[in-house]
Amino acid sequence: MSEWQQRNITEEPRLSELVEMYEDLDFDVKVETFSPDDFPGECSDCMKEDPGRYRVIYTKKKSE
Repeated sequence: MSEWQQRNITEEPRLSELVEMYEDLDFDVKVETFSPDDFPGECSDCMKEDPGRYRVIYTKKKSE
């Protein structure tokens, strides 16, 4: 069984484009609220100024 994998941290309009692309590639897609505290060491300093605008995309292969 597939596990969720983090794919991107992004904002609109790219968020919707990527969700659609992953769905077209036959992935289940989950979008979560971004929290800079969840990504220590990542390049999130600029995102800390307005974290509410960003989302994290996770995907996994659809169950057969």
